[in-house]
Amino acid sequence: MPSGFTLLLLLVLALAVAFDYVNGFHDTANAIATSVSTRALRPHHAILMSAAANFIGALTGTAVAKTIAAGIATTPGGDGGQIVVCAALVGGIAWNLITWRLGIPSSSSHALIGGLIGAAVAAGGVEALKPDGIGQKVLLPLVLSPILGIIFGFAMMVLLLNLFQRANPRRLNERFRRLQILSAAFMAFSHGSNDAQKTMGIITLALVAGGVLAEPVVPLWVIILAATAISFGTAAGGWRIIRTMGQRVVKLDPVHGFAAETTAATIILGASTFGMPVSTTHVIASAIMGVGASDRLSAVRWGVAWNIVTAWVLTLPASAAVAWIAWEILSRVLLPAR
Repeated sequence: MPSGFTLLLLLVLALAVAFDYVNGFHDTANAIATSVSTRALRPHHAILMSAAANFIGALTGTAVAKTIAAGIATTPGGDGGQIVVCAALVGGIAWNLITWRLGIPSSSSHALIGGLIGAAVAAGGVEALKPDGIGQKVLLPLVLSPILGIIFGFAMMVLLLNLFQRANPRRLNERFRRLQILSAAFMAFSHGSNDAQKTMGIITLALVAGGVLAEPVVPLWVIILAATAISFGTAAGGWRIIRTMGQRVVKLDPVHGFAAETTAATIILGASTFGMPVSTTHVIASAIMGVGASDRLSAVRWGVAWNIVTAWVLTLPASAAVAWIAWEILSRVLLPAR
Protein backbone atom coordinates (compact mmCIF):
# COMPACT_ATOMS: atom_id res chain seq x y z
CA MET A 1 0.00 0.00 0.00
CA PRO A 2 1.45 3.41 -0.93
CA SER A 3 2.67 5.95 1.59
CA GLY A 4 0.80 9.18 2.29
CA PHE A 5 -2.08 7.66 4.22
CA THR A 6 -3.63 9.70 7.01
CA LEU A 7 -5.99 8.60 9.77
CA LEU A 8 -8.86 10.17 7.85
CA LEU A 9 -7.99 8.26 4.70
CA LEU A 10 -7.77 5.05 6.71
CA LEU A 11 -11.25 5.81 8.05
CA VAL A 12 -12.45 6.12 4.46
CA LEU A 13 -10.94 2.73 3.63
CA ALA A 14 -12.59 1.16 6.67
CA LEU A 15 -15.99 2.60 5.72
CA ALA A 16 -15.51 1.53 2.08
CA VAL A 17 -14.77 -2.05 3.12
CA ALA A 18 -17.78 -1.96 5.47
CA PHE A 19 -20.00 -0.73 2.62
CA ASP A 20 -18.67 -3.43 0.29
CA TYR A 21 -19.31 -6.11 2.92
CA VAL A 22 -22.85 -4.83 3.57
CA ASN A 23 -23.38 -4.64 -0.18
CA GLY A 24 -22.36 -8.30 -0.42
CA PHE A 25 -24.83 -9.66 2.12
CA HIS A 26 -27.53 -7.15 1.12
CA ASP A 27 -27.30 -8.23 -2.54
CA THR A 28 -26.71 -11.97 -2.03
CA ALA A 29 -30.36 -12.42 -2.96
CA ASN A 30 -29.77 -10.88 -6.38
CA ALA A 31 -27.68 -13.85 -7.48
CA ILE A 32 -29.15 -16.81 -5.65
CA ALA A 33 -32.74 -16.13 -4.51
CA THR A 34 -34.30 -17.73 -7.58
CA SER A 35 -32.03 -20.80 -7.54
CA VAL A 36 -32.69 -21.32 -3.81
CA SER A 37 -36.46 -20.87 -4.15
CA THR A 38 -36.63 -23.44 -6.98
CA ARG A 39 -34.34 -25.81 -5.00
CA ALA A 40 -31.76 -25.86 -7.76
CA LEU A 41 -29.15 -25.22 -5.08
CA ARG A 42 -29.03 -25.70 -1.35
CA PRO A 43 -28.81 -22.32 0.40
CA HIS A 44 -25.30 -22.68 1.80
CA HIS A 45 -23.94 -24.13 -1.45
CA ALA A 46 -25.56 -21.28 -3.37
CA ILE A 47 -24.00 -18.67 -1.09
CA LEU A 48 -20.50 -20.16 -1.40
CA MET A 49 -20.83 -20.37 -5.18
CA SER A 50 -22.08 -16.81 -5.30
CA ALA A 51 -19.18 -15.55 -3.16
CA ALA A 52 -16.62 -17.18 -5.47
CA ALA A 53 -18.30 -15.91 -8.65
CA ASN A 54 -18.59 -12.41 -7.17
CA PHE A 55 -14.86 -12.37 -6.48
CA ILE A 56 -13.99 -13.46 -10.02
CA GLY A 57 -16.42 -10.98 -11.56
CA ALA A 58 -14.90 -8.14 -9.54
CA LEU A 59 -11.55 -8.71 -11.24
CA THR A 60 -12.85 -8.27 -14.78
CA GLY A 61 -12.63 -4.50 -15.30
CA THR A 62 -12.67 -0.98 -13.88
CA ALA A 63 -14.99 0.99 -16.21
CA VAL A 64 -17.69 1.35 -13.54
CA ALA A 65 -15.07 2.29 -10.94
CA LYS A 66 -13.84 5.12 -13.16
CA THR A 67 -17.41 6.43 -13.49
CA ILE A 68 -17.79 6.56 -9.71
CA ALA A 69 -14.34 8.09 -9.20
CA ALA A 70 -14.51 10.79 -11.85
CA GLY A 71 -17.89 10.96 -13.57
CA ILE A 72 -20.42 12.00 -10.94
CA ALA A 73 -19.10 14.83 -8.77
CA THR A 74 -16.08 17.00 -8.06
CA THR A 75 -14.87 16.82 -4.47
CA PRO A 76 -12.64 19.22 -2.54
CA GLY A 77 -8.99 18.35 -2.16
CA GLY A 78 -7.36 17.24 1.07
CA ASP A 79 -9.41 16.52 4.20
CA GLY A 80 -12.56 18.01 2.69
CA GLY A 81 -12.54 15.39 -0.07
CA GLN A 82 -12.01 12.60 2.45
CA ILE A 83 -14.99 13.81 4.49
CA VAL A 84 -17.19 13.93 1.38
CA VAL A 85 -16.36 10.28 0.70
CA CYS A 86 -16.89 9.34 4.38
CA ALA A 87 -20.31 11.03 4.35
CA ALA A 88 -21.25 9.32 1.07
CA LEU A 89 -20.37 5.93 2.52
CA VAL A 90 -22.32 6.62 5.71
CA GLY A 91 -25.38 7.48 3.59
CA GLY A 92 -25.02 4.30 1.52
CA ILE A 93 -24.44 2.01 4.50
CA ALA A 94 -27.32 3.50 6.51
CA TRP A 95 -29.86 3.03 3.71
CA ASN A 96 -28.63 -0.51 2.99
CA LEU A 97 -29.01 -1.52 6.63
CA ILE A 98 -32.48 0.04 6.91
CA THR A 99 -33.79 -1.75 3.83
CA TRP A 100 -32.05 -5.01 4.80
CA ARG A 101 -33.72 -4.86 8.22
CA LEU A 102 -37.09 -4.39 6.53
CA GLY A 103 -36.37 -7.12 3.97
CA ILE A 104 -36.75 -4.72 1.05
CA PRO A 105 -34.43 -5.33 -1.95
CA SER A 106 -33.29 -1.77 -2.62
CA SER A 107 -30.27 -0.72 -4.66
CA SER A 108 -26.85 -0.65 -2.98
CA SER A 109 -25.51 1.06 -6.09
CA HIS A 110 -27.89 3.96 -5.96
CA ALA A 111 -27.54 4.21 -2.19
CA LEU A 112 -23.82 4.87 -2.72
CA ILE A 113 -24.40 7.21 -5.66
CA GLY A 114 -27.10 9.07 -3.75
CA GLY A 115 -24.74 9.38 -0.81
CA LEU A 116 -21.99 10.77 -3.06
CA ILE A 117 -24.37 13.29 -4.63
CA GLY A 118 -25.70 14.44 -1.25
CA ALA A 119 -22.26 14.81 0.31
CA ALA A 120 -20.79 16.58 -2.73
CA VAL A 121 -23.65 19.11 -2.84
CA ALA A 122 -23.36 19.70 0.92
CA ALA A 123 -19.65 20.40 0.52
CA GLY A 124 -19.53 22.35 -2.71
CA GLY A 125 -23.05 23.20 -3.82
CA VAL A 126 -24.93 21.98 -6.89
CA GLU A 127 -22.05 23.10 -9.12
CA ALA A 128 -19.99 20.23 -7.69
CA LEU A 129 -22.12 17.77 -9.65
CA LYS A 130 -21.38 16.62 -13.20
CA PRO A 131 -24.78 16.67 -14.95
CA ASP A 132 -23.63 14.80 -18.08
CA GLY A 133 -22.14 11.95 -16.08
CA ILE A 134 -25.16 11.71 -13.77
CA GLY A 135 -27.60 11.83 -16.67
CA GLN A 136 -25.87 9.36 -18.97
CA LYS A 137 -24.28 7.00 -16.47
CA VAL A 138 -26.78 7.06 -13.57
CA LEU A 139 -30.27 8.30 -14.45
CA LEU A 140 -30.52 6.74 -17.92
CA PRO A 141 -29.52 3.24 -16.71
CA LEU A 142 -31.72 3.75 -13.61
CA VAL A 143 -34.77 4.12 -15.85
CA LEU A 144 -33.84 1.77 -18.69
CA SER A 145 -32.42 -1.25 -16.84
CA PRO A 146 -35.68 -2.27 -15.07
CA ILE A 147 -37.64 -1.73 -18.28
CA LEU A 148 -35.20 -3.94 -20.17
CA GLY A 149 -35.38 -6.49 -17.36
CA ILE A 150 -39.16 -6.77 -17.67
CA ILE A 151 -39.20 -6.82 -21.48
CA PHE A 152 -36.31 -9.26 -21.95
CA GLY A 153 -37.44 -11.46 -19.06
CA PHE A 154 -40.90 -11.71 -20.59
CA ALA A 155 -39.44 -12.39 -24.06
CA MET A 156 -36.99 -15.01 -22.76
CA MET A 157 -39.75 -16.86 -20.95
CA VAL A 158 -42.08 -16.80 -23.96
CA LEU A 159 -39.25 -18.15 -26.13
CA LEU A 160 -38.48 -20.98 -23.71
CA LEU A 161 -42.14 -21.92 -23.33
CA ASN A 162 -42.56 -22.09 -27.11
CA LEU A 163 -39.38 -24.10 -27.58
CA PHE A 164 -40.32 -26.66 -24.92
CA GLN A 165 -44.11 -26.62 -25.12
CA ARG A 166 -44.26 -30.35 -25.82
CA ALA A 167 -41.70 -31.35 -23.21
CA ASN A 168 -42.65 -33.35 -20.14
CA PRO A 169 -43.06 -30.76 -17.35
CA ARG A 170 -41.26 -32.89 -14.76
CA ARG A 171 -38.26 -33.55 -17.01
CA LEU A 172 -38.21 -29.92 -18.08
CA ASN A 173 -38.01 -28.77 -14.49
CA GLU A 174 -35.23 -31.21 -13.70
CA ARG A 175 -33.16 -30.05 -16.69
CA PHE A 176 -33.61 -26.38 -15.89
CA ARG A 177 -32.89 -27.01 -12.23
CA ARG A 178 -29.41 -28.14 -13.33
CA LEU A 179 -29.07 -25.26 -15.79
CA GLN A 180 -29.95 -22.85 -12.99
CA ILE A 181 -26.63 -23.62 -11.34
CA LEU A 182 -24.95 -22.06 -14.37
CA SER A 183 -27.37 -19.13 -14.60
CA ALA A 184 -26.96 -18.38 -10.87
CA ALA A 185 -23.17 -18.41 -11.26
CA PHE A 186 -23.51 -16.09 -14.28
CA MET A 187 -25.71 -13.76 -12.24
CA ALA A 188 -23.21 -13.70 -9.34
CA PHE A 189 -20.33 -13.09 -11.76
CA SER A 190 -22.12 -10.13 -13.34
CA HIS A 191 -22.97 -8.76 -9.89
CA GLY A 192 -19.30 -8.76 -8.95
CA SER A 193 -18.39 -7.12 -12.26
CA ASN A 194 -20.63 -4.14 -11.46
CA ASP A 195 -21.14 -3.79 -7.71
CA ALA A 196 -17.60 -4.38 -6.47
CA GLN A 197 -16.36 -1.74 -8.88
CA LYS A 198 -18.43 0.91 -7.11
CA THR A 199 -16.38 0.45 -3.97
CA MET A 200 -13.20 0.49 -6.05
CA GLY A 201 -14.35 3.80 -7.50
CA ILE A 202 -15.15 5.43 -4.16
CA ILE A 203 -11.78 4.37 -2.72
CA THR A 204 -10.01 5.71 -5.81
CA LEU A 205 -11.91 8.99 -5.46
CA ALA A 206 -10.66 9.27 -1.87
CA LEU A 207 -7.09 8.46 -2.91
CA VAL A 208 -7.16 11.20 -5.55
CA ALA A 209 -8.65 13.72 -3.12
CA GLY A 210 -6.01 12.81 -0.56
CA GLY A 211 -3.15 13.25 -3.02
CA VAL A 212 -2.12 9.59 -2.94
CA LEU A 213 -3.03 9.18 -6.63
CA ALA A 214 -2.49 11.82 -9.32
CA GLU A 215 -5.41 10.58 -11.46
CA PRO A 216 -8.36 8.18 -11.04
CA VAL A 217 -6.66 4.95 -12.10
CA VAL A 218 -7.71 2.04 -9.89
CA PRO A 219 -4.68 0.37 -8.21
CA LEU A 220 -4.46 -3.42 -8.11
CA TRP A 221 -4.59 -3.55 -4.30
CA VAL A 222 -7.89 -1.63 -4.39
CA ILE A 223 -9.33 -4.16 -6.85
CA ILE A 224 -8.30 -7.08 -4.62
CA LEU A 225 -9.59 -5.36 -1.47
CA ALA A 226 -13.02 -4.62 -2.96
CA ALA A 227 -13.35 -8.09 -4.49
CA THR A 228 -12.49 -9.73 -1.18
CA ALA A 229 -14.85 -7.58 0.90
CA ILE A 230 -17.88 -8.14 -1.32
CA SER A 231 -17.15 -11.88 -1.42
CA PHE A 232 -17.06 -12.15 2.37
CA GLY A 233 -20.25 -10.13 2.57
CA THR A 234 -21.90 -12.44 0.07
CA ALA A 235 -20.78 -15.45 2.10
CA ALA A 236 -22.56 -13.97 5.13
CA GLY A 237 -25.87 -14.17 3.24
CA GLY A 238 -28.95 -11.95 3.32
CA TRP A 239 -31.84 -14.21 4.19
CA ARG A 240 -34.50 -11.54 4.67
CA ILE A 241 -34.11 -10.26 1.12
CA ILE A 242 -33.65 -13.76 -0.31
CA ARG A 243 -37.17 -14.60 0.93
CA THR A 244 -38.64 -11.48 -0.70
CA MET A 245 -36.89 -11.94 -4.04
CA GLY A 246 -37.26 -15.71 -4.31
CA GLN A 247 -40.70 -16.33 -2.85
CA ARG A 248 -42.83 -13.24 -2.39
CA VAL A 249 -42.72 -11.49 -5.79
CA VAL A 250 -43.81 -14.46 -7.91
CA LYS A 251 -43.83 -18.25 -7.54
CA LEU A 252 -40.89 -19.57 -9.54
CA ASP A 253 -40.21 -22.86 -11.29
CA PRO A 254 -36.66 -23.72 -12.43
CA VAL A 255 -37.35 -22.58 -16.00
CA HIS A 256 -38.54 -19.21 -14.66
CA GLY A 257 -35.46 -18.88 -12.47
CA PHE A 258 -33.14 -19.69 -15.36
CA ALA A 259 -34.84 -17.13 -17.60
CA ALA A 260 -34.75 -14.39 -14.95
CA GLU A 261 -31.10 -14.96 -14.00
CA THR A 262 -29.85 -15.21 -17.58
CA THR A 263 -31.74 -12.06 -18.58
CA ALA A 264 -30.53 -10.03 -15.61
CA ALA A 265 -26.91 -11.19 -15.83
CA THR A 266 -26.70 -10.29 -19.52
CA ILE A 267 -28.05 -6.77 -18.90
CA ILE A 268 -25.73 -6.18 -15.93
CA LEU A 269 -22.64 -7.43 -17.75
CA GLY A 270 -23.43 -5.17 -20.69
CA ALA A 271 -23.77 -2.19 -18.35
CA SER A 272 -20.42 -3.02 -16.71
CA THR A 273 -18.74 -3.00 -20.11
CA PHE A 274 -19.96 0.56 -20.74
CA GLY A 275 -19.10 1.82 -17.27
CA MET A 276 -22.70 2.16 -16.11
CA PRO A 277 -23.27 1.52 -12.38
CA VAL A 278 -26.68 -0.14 -12.65
CA SER A 279 -28.64 -1.65 -9.79
CA THR A 280 -28.39 -5.43 -9.83
CA THR A 281 -31.43 -5.43 -7.53
CA HIS A 282 -33.51 -3.43 -10.00
CA VAL A 283 -32.52 -5.67 -12.89
CA ILE A 284 -33.12 -9.08 -11.30
CA ALA A 285 -36.37 -7.98 -9.63
CA SER A 286 -37.73 -6.58 -12.89
CA ALA A 287 -36.60 -9.71 -14.77
CA ILE A 288 -38.49 -11.85 -12.22
CA MET A 289 -41.59 -9.69 -12.77
CA GLY A 290 -41.28 -10.03 -16.55
CA VAL A 291 -40.84 -13.79 -16.33
CA GLY A 292 -43.81 -14.12 -13.98
CA ALA A 293 -46.02 -11.93 -16.16
CA SER A 294 -45.37 -14.23 -19.13
CA ASP A 295 -47.67 -16.81 -17.51
CA ARG A 296 -50.33 -14.30 -16.46
CA LEU A 297 -50.26 -10.83 -14.95
CA SER A 298 -51.93 -12.08 -11.78
CA ALA A 299 -48.95 -14.41 -11.15
CA VAL A 300 -46.96 -11.39 -9.97
CA ARG A 301 -47.73 -10.20 -6.46
CA TRP A 302 -48.01 -6.57 -7.45
CA GLY A 303 -48.35 -5.34 -3.87
CA VAL A 304 -44.89 -6.66 -3.02
CA ALA A 305 -43.58 -5.36 -6.34
CA TRP A 306 -44.98 -1.91 -5.53
CA ASN A 307 -43.15 -1.89 -2.18
CA ILE A 308 -39.92 -2.68 -4.02
CA VAL A 309 -40.50 0.10 -6.56
CA THR A 310 -41.20 2.54 -3.72
CA ALA A 311 -37.85 1.66 -2.16
CA TRP A 312 -36.16 2.22 -5.53
CA VAL A 313 -37.67 5.71 -5.81
CA LEU A 314 -36.67 6.62 -2.26
CA THR A 315 -33.11 5.30 -2.41
CA LEU A 316 -31.34 8.23 -4.11
CA PRO A 317 -32.94 11.05 -2.07
CA ALA A 318 -32.88 9.13 1.22
CA SER A 319 -29.21 8.19 1.03
CA ALA A 320 -28.36 11.70 -0.20
CA ALA A 321 -30.14 13.21 2.82
CA VAL A 322 -28.27 10.94 5.25
CA ALA A 323 -24.97 11.76 3.56
CA TRP A 324 -25.72 15.49 3.75
CA ILE A 325 -26.34 15.20 7.51
CA ALA A 326 -23.18 13.11 7.89
CA TRP A 327 -21.18 15.80 6.05
CA GLU A 328 -22.54 18.54 8.33
CA ILE A 329 -21.56 16.57 11.43
CA LEU A 330 -18.19 15.27 10.25
CA SER A 331 -17.06 18.57 8.74
CA ARG A 332 -17.77 20.40 11.98
CA VAL A 333 -15.86 17.84 14.00
CA LEU A 334 -12.93 17.29 11.63
CA LEU A 335 -12.73 20.71 9.95
CA PRO A 336 -13.09 23.11 12.91
CA ALA A 337 -11.93 26.11 10.83
CA ARG A 338 -14.85 25.64 8.38
